[in-house]
Amino acid sequence: MLTSEPFTDGAARAARWREEAAFFDAHAPEEARPLDPVVVARYRSSARLWFHKEYRFRLLGALDGLAVLDVGCGLGDNAILLALRGARVTGIDVSQRSVELAARRAAATGVPVQPRFVCAPIETADLPLRSFDVIWGDGVLHHLLPELPRVLGRLAAVARPGARFVFAEPVNRFPALRRLREALPIAIDATPGERPLLDAELDLIRRVVPDLTVRGFGLLGRLNRFVVPRGYEAAPLARRVLANALCAADLAILSAGPVARAAATAVLHGHLAEAPPDLDAGAAPEPPEPPRPRAG
Repeated sequence: MLTSEPFTDGAARAARWREEAAFFDAHAPEEARPLDPVVVARYRSSARLWFHKEYRFRLLGALDGLAVLDVGCGLGDNAILLALRGARVTGIDVSQRSVELAARRAAATGVPVQPRFVCAPIETADLPLRSFDVIWGDGVLHHLLPELPRVLGRLAAVARPGARFVFAEPVNRFPALRRLREALPIAIDATPGERPLLDAELDLIRRVVPDLTVRGFGLLGRLNRFVVPRGYEAAPLARRVLANALCAADLAILSAGPVARAAATAVLHGHLAEAPPDLDAGAAPEPPEPPRPRAG
């Protein structure tokens, strides 16, 4: 069997779902604003490959007509961007408030083919098997560590054979650097139980994504939280130039060798195995009283 941290029992699993949903419901904004056209243009071109999201969009290439599952879709930014590139997108998240806002934001942005949004844990969501060409996630697996084998099995079940797997996740492959980071007086707004992925989790992902590539980002780029604290698009030109320089340097520094393990974020990409080993990917788990899926 694939194993990571111990499976939780049904009651603990449902409690974790409620805790995650409450956290993100509380952090959701009041207003459903459309996606900024500047952001749309940025990811349509995806020219600056030293930024990990632009790198991922470049990896995906043309998406016209492809079915994409956005795991942990949150407020819908990525689902909207993927849909604007021609994909048929299903976004899934445990936060009902986030899912509702995502649907309203997609409508306000004027996406020609509106994404479908579902409120449910991925482990129990009513999704068609072998139906998605791309499985996309942005900082979600590190929230699901106790259920990671179950989640990976479910993703493999709903993916078409050879489907693309494209995720970005925080990683900890250089423990000394992580300890230094935790010692600094920097506020961390995180859900209980989340942490960066370790090598053990990356090895687990390789069981279902045999050709997994791990590309590191964010060594000097860690400083961008101070350089562009309100986001890249909102920053003055001088600060955007500095942010580009830091991340461009990372692209070279983290390309190979032991220093590559110092990355704070990794893009994980490859193709899902047609038959994951020792994993009953086709069977959805049935914990007691899970949150009921709701489509938006």
